[in-house]
Amino acid sequence: MNSRRKFIKETSVLGAGVLVTPSFALDVIGQDTEKLNVAMIGVGLRGTNHLENLLRRKDINLTAVCDVDPSRIAIAKDLVIKSGRKEPLVFGKNDYDYRNLLELKEVDAVIIATPWLWHTRMAVDAMKAGKYAGIEVSAANTMEECWDLVNTHEHTGTHLMILENVNYRRDVLAVLNMVRQNVFGELVHFRCGYQHDLREVKFNNGKQAYGGGVEFGENAISEAKWRTNHSVKRNADVYPTHGLGPIAVMADINRGNRFVSMTANATKGIGLHNHIVKHGGKDHPNAKVKFKQGDVITSTIETSNGETIIVTHDCNLPRPYSLGFRVQGANGLWEVDGNRIYVEGKSEPHEWDAADEWLKKYDHPLWKKFGEYAEGAGHGGMDFFVINAFVESAKRKVAPPMDVYDAAAWSAITPLSEISIENNGAPQDFPDFTRGLWINRTPYNWMKEDY
Repeated sequence: MNSRRKFIKETSVLGAGVLVTPSFALDVIGQDTEKLNVAMIGVGLRGTNHLENLLRRKDINLTAVCDVDPSRIAIAKDLVIKSGRKEPLVFGKNDYDYRNLLELKEVDAVIIATPWLWHTRMAVDAMKAGKYAGIEVSAANTMEECWDLVNTHEHTGTHLMILENVNYRRDVLAVLNMVRQNVFGELVHFRCGYQHDLREVKFNNGKQAYGGGVEFGENAISEAKWRTNHSVKRNADVYPTHGLGPIAVMADINRGNRFVSMTANATKGIGLHNHIVKHGGKDHPNAKVKFKQGDVITSTIETSNGETIIVTHDCNLPRPYSLGFRVQGANGLWEVDGNRIYVEGKSEPHEWDAADEWLKKYDHPLWKKFGEYAEGAGHGGMDFFVINAFVESAKRKVAPPMDVYDAAAWSAITPLSEISIENNGAPQDFPDFTRGLWINRTPYNWMKEDY
C-alpha cells in the first residue's frame, strides 16, 4: 500500500488522458499540479466504491456528496474525513437537491452513481451547469434520453464519460492489443453480453440478502429497491454495456464504423417467479407478480463495415458469470468461455490454444505499467483505470476515451431491443448519434505506449 501511495503522490497517476488518447505528449506528464474538485451524486455501494478510489488520489478534492439515504451520506462523510480531507458539503434533502450541488463553484466534475432512471437527467443537468460528468452504466433508458445526452453535450460543449469499467479488464485490453496488431485479421463477427445470475441482487430485504431473499421495491434494500422493477415493466436488454463497450472499441464504433441496424428476441420469463416460489412459497404476494422481461434476450447488430455482433442478456436464471466474449476475424478468434484462442498458421489445425500465453504475450501496456497500483481498486483493478481516465480527462477538459456518443450508442440497445421484441424481432434502424461525423472521427489510440 505504501508503494501505491508513493506512486500516486509523485505522479498524480499520470493520466488516462495521456495513456489512451493520441493528443497528449510526454511534455505534459507530471506538469499538471492543479487539483480537480469532484463531487459524488449517489453514494450507494457502487458510488462508495468510486469514492474510495478517488480518495486514493492526491490530485482531487472531494468537495460534496449527495444521496437521499442519510446512512449512505454518513458512510461517505466518514470515508472522506478518515482520508485526512476536509468534510464535504452534503446534499440529499429531496430527489432534486443534487441541483443545488451542481450550482457550487467548488465543483468541477461529478460522478453519477444513482439508480438508472436518474442517470440521464442528472447528467444533462450537470453538463448544463458546466460540470464534467462521469455517468454509471447504462447511461440512458430511452432513445429520447440518448439524444438528450448528445444534444446537451453539443449545446454546452461540456463533456461526459460513460464509466464502463470492463473496457479496462486485463484480458479485454490484451485482446484489443491483438486486434490492433491484426492477429485475427480483418474482423468479421463478435459475441458478448451480460450473463450473470442476479436473483440474489434483485431480491434483498436485508435479512436474507443472499440465498433466499424474495423482496423487491419498497420492502427491499440496495439495488433490489429499484432494479427489479425494470424486469417487471420492460422486456428488453436493460444492461448491455459491459459486453458491448469493449466490442465497440475493437470495432471502432463511432470512429470509422457504426451500428446500422438491430434485431432482438426474448425467451419466456420464468426465472424470477421460480425464485420467489422456491424461497417464499407459492402464496407469497410476490409470487403473483408478472415479470415482463424474458430470461434470455438476444440482440443481433449489423455494422456499416459488415460485421455482426450478438449481445446476450441473461440475468434471471441459475448460471456462472460470463460476458461471453468472442472476437472473430479472417485469421482466427478468441473466446473467453474456455479461455481459448485459435490463430491460423500459429495454432495446430482445428485445435484450440489455451489463451494464457497469448494474453501474456499481448498484455496491454496499461496493465504492464500500472497493474500493481490497480490492486484493490475493485473489479479486479478495472476501477482504477476507469476513474483515472475520468479524472485526467476532466482535469484537461478534453473528450474522454468513452464519450457521449459512445454512451448514447451503447445505451440505445435497451430501447431498440424493446421495440424489436414487441414487434416479433423486427429490424430496427440504429440512429447515428454523431450525425455523420463517425466517417472521419479518429479512433482513440488505446495502444499508445509513450506515457
